[in-house]
Amino acid sequence: MDSIKSGIFATTALAFVASGAQADDLLFVDLSVSNQITITATAGLSGATVSGSDTTGFLLADFFSAAAVGAYGDTLVSGDLTSAANGSDGSPDLFTSSGNFGLNIWTYTNDATSDFTAGQVAFSGSGTWTLSATSYADALAGNTSGNIYFAADSDDDIPSATLLGTWTTIPAPSSLALLGLGGVAAIRRRR
Repeated sequence: MDSIKSGIFATTALAFVASGAQADDLLFVDLSVSNQITITATAGLSGATVSGSDTTGFLLADFFSAAAVGAYGDTLVSGDLTSAANGSDGSPDLFTSSGNFGLNIWTYTNDATSDFTAGQVAFSGSGTWTLSATSYADALAGNTSGNIYFAADSDDDIPSATLLGTWTTIPAPSSLALLGLGGVAAIRRRR
């Protein structure tokens, strides 16, 4: 009987740890479509309470593995990505500047402030942008996860910004490449 109780406790503890780790992921980044990026809110909870301007926005820190060498080329396809406490204005935009590793999302609400509350869902909606071939290649070569800071539009804002949670690329770009290689191998085996 004690071993059954221990097993139930261990299973419950693992489920709690797994759900706790998932709750920290606030945004999923999808790079599976060529020359396109989609950023989607999760049900993840904000790690802090903070308000500020969406003209500065939030930063996906360490999005790129090398510092940007110029402006990020993007065009909004559609989007209502916003802070969950605020209504979307339907125009989230991407930004990065030379020398930065982060990707900034800004101008997403018409409300006076963009608000996050600790323990409450951080973001809602999603946004899809087309990218220049160079920007898409830089995104694919980037990191697969990192922290989200508010209010921050560049790396030098991080020390004074508030950590909200994390972002994760799904599926990871390297996984996409492996899936592609697996498909080629399967075609070769059939012949």
